[in-house]
Amino acid sequence: MEVAVAFSGGKDSGLTALLLEPFYDVTLVCATAGVTDAADDAREAADALGLPFEAAELDEGVFRDAADRMVEDGFPRHGIQTVHDHALEVIAGLDYDAVADGTRRDDRVPTVSRASAQSLEDRHGVDYLAPLTGFGRGAVDRLVESSLDVESGPSESIPKGDYETELRAIIAAEYGADAVAEVFPEHTQTRVRGRR
Repeated sequence: MEVAVAFSGGKDSGLTALLLEPFYDVTLVCATAGVTDAADDAREAADALGLPFEAAELDEGVFRDAADRMVEDGFPRHGIQTVHDHALEVIAGLDYDAVADGTRRDDRVPTVSRASAQSLEDRHGVDYLAPLTGFGRGAVDRLVESSLDVESGPSESIPKGDYETELRAIIAAEYGADAVAEVFPEHTQTRVRGRR
């Protein structure tokens, strides 16, 4: 069976791939609108894990609408959720038996409700897998520490293939750098450099 793991190049999606690897043929899929080099960064992380990689093209309009919403809201939650939902739809439409993501039990965003997961499965004939939903942040960090080599730092300094990178670029181009700082709280990102 083949699974497409929505892959940003970070620790959560990297760990998800490792957890599924004994049971599935894993392909890491970076969902991107092509606004930045995010797919190149995710491909580099996938190569470091030694797993196949694919880039899935998302609708740039969804990103732009999400960026506008984020600036209007003053926070990223709804925009990131919109992009994640769109990405899962696109990835589920690819030729895989299952689609997975790295959402954790204590994530605030993105999340996938039981009803949304069942709808995705029914409409696309795939299984939706979220193996980290049973793990909190501490457990994930311990599993990552024992299985992945990662670098971490402020979001703006860690090159990744995630939605945030492209949303930041769109907001900066449309609204300026100050708007990016107003929308996104300071937080740490990770990027996979390989396996331990």
